[in-house]
Amino acid sequence: MASTYTDLGLELMATGENAGTWGTKTNANLSLIEQLTGGVIQVSIAGGVGTTDLDIDDGALTGTAQQRIIELTGSITGNRTVTFPVLTENFYIIKNGTTNGSGTPTVQLKAKTGSGATVTFSATDKGYKLIYLDGVATNTGLFEADLSGVTTSPGGSDKQLQFNDNGSFGGITMGSNNQILASNGTTASFVDNSGITTGKAIAMAMIFG
Repeated sequence: MASTYTDLGLELMATGENAGTWGTKTNANLSLIEQLTGGVIQVSIAGGVGTTDLDIDDGALTGTAQQRIIELTGSITGNRTVTFPVLTENFYIIKNGTTNGSGTPTVQLKAKTGSGATVTFSATDKGYKLIYLDGVATNTGLFEADLSGVTTSPGGSDKQLQFNDNGSFGGITMGSNNQILASNGTTASFVDNSGITTGKAIAMAMIFG
């Protein structure tokens, strides 16, 4: 039985195959694993409307989809599509390092064939995206893990404590001596489950605990 290859290009050597070359091939596999887990490559996608196909080369280090971090470069003048091989199950960090030669071109990431999910850089998005390919046969989907962090600015005004207000930030007013004020301007009171007003320590624990 001849050796076979994984979907990411690693060689799976069959028993009795590659006599005298196991060391060389094993080292090649280890180098490829290192590249897949932490390698960086720049790929030019310069041009007008069109597609750049990333590839996986069996048993080699030359595949453009065999690096963890891929920076897309070049001047683009139309919407560009970058494809990954179908069956690829992996995650990548993609940087849109292109420049807009003219117009407002986008960069779409997708599998080479099929109608699986896609991810797109807008014309003004020259940042990074963390993407995951699910490797589904004939219809690989490509998904984004959001790296942008908090997208909503805190609400309220000076000396207000922030809280979740139906998905947005709201504010509870803090007085001049850092006491919490009720909506009518008086100092808010805190009670325990028996209805007895509790002290400042309980209030501070609720704020900072």
